[in-house]
Amino acid sequence: MNGITTRAAAATDIPAITAIYGEQVDHGTATFEVVAPDEAEMATRMAALVDAGYPYFVACEGSTVVGFGYAGPYRPRFAYRTTVEDSIYLAPGARGRGIGGMLLRLLIDACASGGFRQMIAVIGDQQNQASIRLHSAAGFVLVGTLKKVGYKQGRWLDSVLMQRPIGDGDSPAPPRA
Repeated sequence: MNGITTRAAAATDIPAITAIYGEQVDHGTATFEVVAPDEAEMATRMAALVDAGYPYFVACEGSTVVGFGYAGPYRPRFAYRTTVEDSIYLAPGARGRGIGGMLLRLLIDACASGGFRQMIAVIGDQQNQASIRLHSAAGFVLVGTLKKVGYKQGRWLDSVLMQRPIGDGDSPAPPRA
């Protein structure tokens, strides 16, 4: 993609990541968070994921971070150890340009290489058709919709659940540890 590069996120990206995420907290429904976290909190979150072996990437246009994506644990119980949840956020001017797809492909490949077997997308708001299309194009299938489970910006919101096998999928059984 012209002028867009991707790389592993670094601590120096935290101000841009915080701004991109904060815009979605304040004005969007991709996250059900209602108070935008500060840079210290975003740095703590990123470090926890990276330290635990999860991928965290940024997309840049020139030297400007225009999006970020990461994978993290789907649920904390041991039986879910091979399942991850992806998250992708883009600056307003970066949407609709294929950048989300670049980040999602990187996450899928990194998670497969890391031994993960399933990826879950928890899409805030059924009206977020861009995210649903993005995930569908990457091989995710709709597995369910949780109706009116969040309340933000004066309205009830659904959560759309999509799933995609990665790596070895559900065969063979995962290692014990």
